[in-house]
Amino acid sequence: MDSNRTAVHPLPYTTYRQAIERETARLVEVVEGVDPATPVPSCPDWTIADLTRHVGSLQRWFCTLLSRLVQEPPRNRDVELGLPDSTREYAHWVAAGIPQVAAVLQATDPEAPMWAWGEDQHARFWARRMLFETLVHRVDAELSVGRESPLDPELAADGVDEFLVNLPNAHLFAPAVAQLNGGGETIVFQCADSGTGTGEEWRVRLEPEGFRLLPRAEADTAPSDARTTVRAQAADLLLLLYGRRSYKEATFEVTGQSATLDHWFAHTAF
Repeated sequence: MDSNRTAVHPLPYTTYRQAIERETARLVEVVEGVDPATPVPSCPDWTIADLTRHVGSLQRWFCTLLSRLVQEPPRNRDVELGLPDSTREYAHWVAAGIPQVAAVLQATDPEAPMWAWGEDQHARFWARRMLFETLVHRVDAELSVGRESPLDPELAADGVDEFLVNLPNAHLFAPAVAQLNGGGETIVFQCADSGTGTGEEWRVRLEPEGFRLLPRAEADTAPSDARTTVRAQAADLLLLLYGRRSYKEATFEVTGQSATLDHWFAHTAF
């Protein structure tokens, strides 16, 4: 499942730092005062309390990894969370962690070599990963309370890239990814944004031995009847890849075989 493509980081590290702080604050604003038992439709079996705890715990864990610049996979995930006894205090707990996250990211050299589960073995991997974990879960929180706010198209396009670049390694915690293969079909995810500089597309080839993200310079040799294209705004593509949208919605312009997309989404949830 070699992606055969070097991970790219088109956005400055400071953009990730600032966006993490902004998205975390937005999440806190959404969940503050909401009944912790409120279901999260986009995360089955989760409540607002589960979602909030997940984000706060994950950020603290990532900060621990960054502070130590770990050079090999950690043997455990023990970290002092300082979790409140009452789930109604979880929002304040997440908010209280924002300065610590900002300080760790500020003090970390993004070019510092370190272990990461994805393709890019540098500290910047974790800042990028933290941002999109936080951003997508902010959307989850909004869905839980019937709210919606826009996603920055540049960030969203970068999130699509981050997801697809790292997906081949996600089998470590999403075993179905290891079973994603095909017979040479290509799926094209294409940004429809105009005037934003995000007019991107990503091509994934499904092969008998697995799948790979095609390098930008590599021509797509798949015949037209083996190519499926999904075209939409970058924000919608991001939420589609994370399973928060369906390609069957009118938002998405799809050409090609829907069975190929069904196969893809059955194996890429994480």
